[in-house]
Amino acid sequence: MRTAMAKARAFAAFLPALLLTGPALAQDAPTVSAGDTAWMLTSTALVLMMTIPGLALFYAGMVRKKNILATLMQSFFLAGLLTLVWMVAGYSLAFGEGGAYIGDLSRVFLSGIAENWDQPFTLGSGDAAVAFTIPESVFVMFQMTFFIITPALAVGAWADRIKFSALVAFAVLWSLLVYAPVAHWVWHPNGWIFGLGALDFAGGTVVHINAGVAGLVGAIMLGKRTGFGTENMSPYNLAFAVIGASLLWIGWFGFNAGSAGGAGGRAGMAMLVTQIAAGAAVLSWTVIEWILKGKPSVLGAISGAVAGLVAITPAAGFVLPGSALVIGLAAGLAGFWGATALKHWCGYDDSLDAFGVHGVCGIVGALLTGIFAYGPLSGTDADPAGISGSFSQFLLQFYAVAATFVFTAIATFILLKIIDLVIGLRVSEEEEREGLDVSLHGERLG
Repeated sequence: MRTAMAKARAFAAFLPALLLTGPALAQDAPTVSAGDTAWMLTSTALVLMMTIPGLALFYAGMVRKKNILATLMQSFFLAGLLTLVWMVAGYSLAFGEGGAYIGDLSRVFLSGIAENWDQPFTLGSGDAAVAFTIPESVFVMFQMTFFIITPALAVGAWADRIKFSALVAFAVLWSLLVYAPVAHWVWHPNGWIFGLGALDFAGGTVVHINAGVAGLVGAIMLGKRTGFGTENMSPYNLAFAVIGASLLWIGWFGFNAGSAGGAGGRAGMAMLVTQIAAGAAVLSWTVIEWILKGKPSVLGAISGAVAGLVAITPAAGFVLPGSALVIGLAAGLAGFWGATALKHWCGYDDSLDAFGVHGVCGIVGALLTGIFAYGPLSGTDADPAGISGSFSQFLLQFYAVAATFVFTAIATFILLKIIDLVIGLRVSEEEEREGLDVSLHGERLG
């Protein structure tokens, strides 16, 4: 077992938005750093850009013409709705003191934020407490962008067939009852996964496995799209998708390098390995598709980029460039398999490959973090035979992945079943054939 001091050092190494260039405990009494604050404000804007317009355009470009506006609406509306949910209770449940499994209600409506609005704040208490070099408002806002994008990722698996009312109910309930607990487990000093010492730099478990598994469960429960297997389901506007993927790629530097917490060496390394992994995954996905299907596709290239970005997310602050290359190459192959063979073998209709890319590559990245984590960066003990990774760290990563997978699957199933019983999950066949743009929103593209 790690000592309390070792836990604090490890926490300082991997808590997203830890705004220190090195680990610091609460008793160090840091001051607000203008440089760290500026970098985190920039990173926050980049991560919000990932949802609107990045994810909105990426997903909208991959559906049929009759559902483009409805798909854009999902991401845009959730950005507004979940901002308020985070303010009211999400932040408190994720980062309130609480216990090992969920935060308390001491910070509802951001209670207490006005008391030291221009001072650094401390998360947690005792030996594991971490002192930040930015105001709490910046931390709240940065974490809000993660809270927003995660359910927005999940609903891509249900494109073309989910009721808007069901989407709204799911986003509110799931973000409070699934996302917030998992974030607390992994990123709060009191969280039980944090106590294990498992690593998740910027959301491999909290964001990508969480969203991917939720998308998989929902896709199975909703069933296949009408006409699936017999009608043409090809993307209507891949130009939208390319623009969206490009915005995601750029925004991911805020997601990963921002999670280093300040303009220091960790941020620089996180940005470098993020770019390397994304490039490697574009290459591996494109090459395997070229070999197996005879032509490299635009859709494959942009999907490969997202796969690499997903896989490097849990590892970004803990690995060196050579390891990032391996993670990226593995992610391209794993994502291609998840979006093609796995989906075909299991027979589910994951419309936009939320599980095939985010779930599968999130798992790959989280596990490979245990293999490639570099001791001086990660706060873990390196394998005596080398400079990175260890079997014990791999097992910790496996426990965190398994726990997240099982909890999210069960909780998502229960929530969706309740929503289905109360208001229904899926539009009628007539509405689906007409298109969600008209049937749900009364609008259409020209």
